Amino acid sequence: MTNTVIVFLKNLTLGKVKTRLAATIGDQQALEVYRRLVTHTLKQVNMPEHDIFLYFSDSLHNDLPIIESRSSLRLQKGDDLGERMLNAFEEVFGSSAEKALIIGTDCPGLDSSIIDEAFRALDTHQVVIGPATDGGYYLLGMQKFQQCLFEDIPWSTSEVLELTLQKCVRNKLTYTLLKELSDIDDENDLNAWNEQQKISLSRESFGRSALG
Repeated sequence: MTNTVIVFLKNLTLGKVKTRLAATIGDQQALEVYRRLVTHTLKQVNMPEHDIFLYFSDSLHNDLPIIESRSSLRLQKGDDLGERMLNAFEEVFGSSAEKALIIGTDCPGLDSSIIDEAFRALDTHQVVIGPATDGGYYLLGMQKFQQCLFEDIPWSTSEVLELTLQKCVRNKLTYTLLKELSDIDDENDLNAWNEQQKISLSRESFGRSALG
């Protein structure tokens, strides 16, 4: 069985990434934050047992910090986020995918263990969703292509998750939820992430000292 991870990401273009964050910290710092997020995400999906499809926003120009040679590079196609995700899922299911997940690059709490958990959930459920604290989702997975999940959704609003769950119920799709995580959308989110990283580094340092 082929497990496929779709990663939606933006090209690293100054002034075009993390625009809400850039409004308070500036375009250059926002670009560096996004570079960190992309690097983190690509490290988490770098697992040999999964097929990786990287869907870029604007071009296939390789301006990313790390790309595994086995990753397939694609361009997002569609007028809005829903149509772009729909087209990506339809494409991978039309090739070799038997189970597929889509993720973005804004969620530093997303790691390889959550991706593995999502694929295991698809052994017993038709749909798996990773809810985000803003009312959207950071991960969507399915056993087979479900077009209904991308129709009539007000994307980038707090209604996305709830309406997606309603569509699952209405179409009799079995689903399960992963743990809730936060995206990095503004400076408050960034500060919380930086604080978490400081705590993690402090714990790691303490652990090495104790072992020494």
